Amino acid sequence: MPHHDPYSLAKIRIKNLRLRTYIGIKEDEIQNRQDIVVNAVIRYAANRAVQFNRIEEALNYRTITKRLIAHVEEGRFALLERLTKELLEIIMEYDQVLAAEVEVDKPHALRFSDSVSVTLNAKREQEDA
Repeated sequence: MPHHDPYSLAKIRIKNLRLRTYIGIKEDEIQNRQDIVVNAVIRYAANRAVQFNRIEEALNYRTITKRLIAHVEEGRFALLERLTKELLEIIMEYDQVLAAEVEVDKPHALRFSDSVSVTLNAKREQEDA
């Protein structure tokens, strides 16, 4: 992996992306959309974006977010784990991404609880120099 200027390692946070989808295994969950909340942290080498100050050199978080929204809203998921994995895979498809973490919350999934969430991480394999 090429050397990255430590001041150019960017951390993009997508915070509290509120969406609705079919998630769960009970009959009412299969029939009715529910709220979920997506949080993602994406790390990428932003040295070219910092140097040239051009969107073409940056990781376009708007494009990634639109893909995440479409995937959630168009899909049906039995498990939070599966949904979380699929969202993480979408983010990792971008070559610029060095590492990512996705957390998906299902509000009110448990009585007396604000939410239940699943978090998964991925990291790009380092190439030998």
